[in-house]
Amino acid sequence: MPLASAPHSMTGRMRVLLIEDERKVRETLAQDLHAEGHEVEAQATGLAGFERARAAAFDVLILDLGLPDGDGLERLRELRARGSSLPVLALTARDALEDRVAGLDCGADDYLVKPFAFDELLARLRALMRRSRAEPALRLQHADVEADLVARRAFRSGRELGLTAKEFELLELLLRNAGAPVSRKRIAEIVWRQIPRATPLDNVIDVHIAHLRRKLDDPYPLRLIQTVRGIGFQLGEAGP
Repeated sequence: MPLASAPHSMTGRMRVLLIEDERKVRETLAQDLHAEGHEVEAQATGLAGFERARAAAFDVLILDLGLPDGDGLERLRELRARGSSLPVLALTARDALEDRVAGLDCGADDYLVKPFAFDELLARLRALMRRSRAEPALRLQHADVEADLVARRAFRSGRELGLTAKEFELLELLLRNAGAPVSRKRIAEIVWRQIPRATPLDNVIDVHIAHLRRKLDDPYPLRLIQTVRGIGFQLGEAGP
């Protein structure tokens, strides 16, 4: 579910999650991508990397398939099974046709064989971004929360939440900005389609947030909806 702070791909700057166990390759790639103006979070293991892929918003995942703590293909298959549409560029030292086919079948969007030229990696990332912008996401995901934007249904840990129309719109807005605060003013403008007015909608918003909290957070030890004093609310990963 990316998804935390909103991705930067629409401005040309990418937020990249890099999962690569070879330290030299990981550090070099991260430095080179930073030098190109991109934001990079690098992880050395599949466990840590895929936890971040499920909890935060990234524009693209660069995934080494030969991970020391498990099969990268299996972890990728699990990520896709959860409904994630995060673009994935798979890296591997194996260049046999069957290996490339297996990677694509498990959910990789593109495949790059080591050793590779950095310019080619950049070109493939740009192509993935063009494709992802042309195909808007139909699902949003953060932690164990999923929202189906077509059916207008939301789930937590696989259990449907039964949201009203306004509660769903509130959750959608929070998911699209997960990890970043959303002001009451912005909630009023987007969810209630209100232009600035003398009588704020703060009380109405607070009531709907309370209803959403009861459905989204009350049955679970991990409370996701956080109040940001003086601003509004955000979807994060606070404790119980």
